[in-house]
Amino acid sequence: MEQKIVWHKVLDSKDALAEGRVMTVTTGHKSVCLTHYEGKINALDNHCPHQGGPLGEGSIENGWLRCPWHGWDFHPCTGKPPGGYDDGVPTYQVEERADGVYVGMPVEAEHEPTVSDIIAETMVNWGVNRVFGMVGHSNLGFADAMRRQEEKGKLKFFGIRHEGAASFAASAYGKLTGKPAGCFAIAGPGATNMFTGLWDAKVDRAPILALTGQVATQVVGTGNFQELDLVRAFQTVAEFNHRVQHTSKHAELMSLAVKHAILKRDVSHLTFPDEVQELPAPEGAKAQTSDGRITSMTIAPPAEAFGEALELLNKAERPVIVMGHGSRFHREAVIALAEKLNCPVVTTFKGKGLISDQHPLGCGVLGRSGTPIASYFMNECDLLLVVGASFSKHTGITPKKPTIQIDFDPLALSKFHAIDVALWGEISVTIKMLDEQVSGLDNKHKHQDEIADRWSIWRAEKQKRLLEDNGKGVSSIAVFDSLTRKAPADAVMCVDVGNNAYSFGRYFETQDHSFLMSGYLGSIGFALPAAMGAYAAVENSRPIIAVAGDGGLCQYLAEMTTLVKYKMPVKVIVLNNNELGKISKEQRAGQFEVWATGLVNPSFAAYAESCGALGLQVTEEGALDMAMDQLLKHDGPALLEVKTDVALI
Repeated sequence: MEQKIVWHKVLDSKDALAEGRVMTVTTGHKSVCLTHYEGKINALDNHCPHQGGPLGEGSIENGWLRCPWHGWDFHPCTGKPPGGYDDGVPTYQVEERADGVYVGMPVEAEHEPTVSDIIAETMVNWGVNRVFGMVGHSNLGFADAMRRQEEKGKLKFFGIRHEGAASFAASAYGKLTGKPAGCFAIAGPGATNMFTGLWDAKVDRAPILALTGQVATQVVGTGNFQELDLVRAFQTVAEFNHRVQHTSKHAELMSLAVKHAILKRDVSHLTFPDEVQELPAPEGAKAQTSDGRITSMTIAPPAEAFGEALELLNKAERPVIVMGHGSRFHREAVIALAEKLNCPVVTTFKGKGLISDQHPLGCGVLGRSGTPIASYFMNECDLLLVVGASFSKHTGITPKKPTIQIDFDPLALSKFHAIDVALWGEISVTIKMLDEQVSGLDNKHKHQDEIADRWSIWRAEKQKRLLEDNGKGVSSIAVFDSLTRKAPADAVMCVDVGNNAYSFGRYFETQDHSFLMSGYLGSIGFALPAAMGAYAAVENSRPIIAVAGDGGLCQYLAEMTTLVKYKMPVKVIVLNNNELGKISKEQRAGQFEVWATGLVNPSFAAYAESCGALGLQVTEEGALDMAMDQLLKHDGPALLEVKTDVALI
């Protein structure tokens, strides 16, 4: 049966390729080497049979087409090697027509499902439909499978500039939504670049799926280029960690990976040897779904512990609720209980914004990044009800007060010291039970007026601090005063680490904002990649603002181009004091010399403009409000650089 041919125009004319020269062209999905030799155009397969070297990047020497990698020779017209060997390269038909040169290629066979297709389809069926990463030579097969899912509208892939940004973005997505996103890299350095973001997700209990390419199975363990034992390398960070083999139950591996990420709120990792990615799917293989594969997590607390908690809550006259990051998906239930008890609500820094600072019971952040309002009410209370918080040193929840702790993770309960009552259960279920059964309401102190008074005192103090001026740049207090007044009430706020974060926690007043930060890991550079993860979660339904210091922003500064590429309308505010100010402060506090903390920075505003975003710069406090308005109203990605005083935080 005669093979069908499809003709592809490759040159506008024969003269477009000089005599004695070669070039690479693409016909459909096929790479072809064109040669101009002995007065005619010839088409050869572009892959040298030795190691696949690109013949179209070689040259014709002494009448032979020479591979640029290892010097293997082939006839420029016939593709035959010298010496009578039988490992030449295929050739294709060429026609010189009036409008150009055409190459005739066999009709491409219809795509047959691969192992990667089964795994990628299973992944999106389980709800992992956002992936951040970088396509490279050891993950091309799986990348192609994701491309097909994207073409079907089932997946969105975001190509980033550094794999660390990919894992931070996926971590932020998990923190905001409670669902895993994927991060994707090649073997070797691409995979290891993701470690920091994966650890950020792990220690902050955010579900995440890491997908890495791997060198071909036959060279694993031989010290091959970019080969390292990724299963062993990921063993410390990944709760679920497997290499996909040709004999694996492919759909089942992906199902278990996503299931572990969701239920354990942890890291899952799958690595794909190069040759396995493109293997035909086993006969009868089908993608899986989550139907019937995952249990409800609505677990009630043990009766005895619940009774003890209820007794303490009924007796308390001045209880205070502490909301941590773990309560972020249960905020309405917690606030309803607070309203029933008329008790103050404070948050950890990771939990900032879980109750609005405008709420009559909201008292802001407790701890090193917090307000004197929160610390006042912790000191005045006679019972702490701690919900989804981990008692970190940064928050500083006192062990001297009677305490009820509620958490879904039994290992988080009484983690650092003994707790009066540890309630293990799903937070909404446990809080609802307390709300329904608490009876001691008449003895409760009415806190609203007292809270309003403490806010008045703190706001007056902030106004006094706004008047301070060393003449060395804008006060960060002024930055967050302006942002408090100008930011959209429902914005997602992505926070970096350092003095900028401390000031943000203390001075920015929340409404219906959501906050994302690198909590337990405290990794510099988090804010900008996190904003990309937030965009993937909410797209254009909510504004996204990233706040960073100059040290943090420079870690992943190239991701400004990612914002532009995908038209992410993220607004970046960078506090530029040309110093790692938090470290300088710690050096002084520890009676060390201030050393190696000075920074040389670009003009961040000019850099943003060079990437295709809006770039603004403010050097005087009086220009801050106008610039903030311009930033927030811009239709697209934008950056505001504020030259700040390192001493006024």
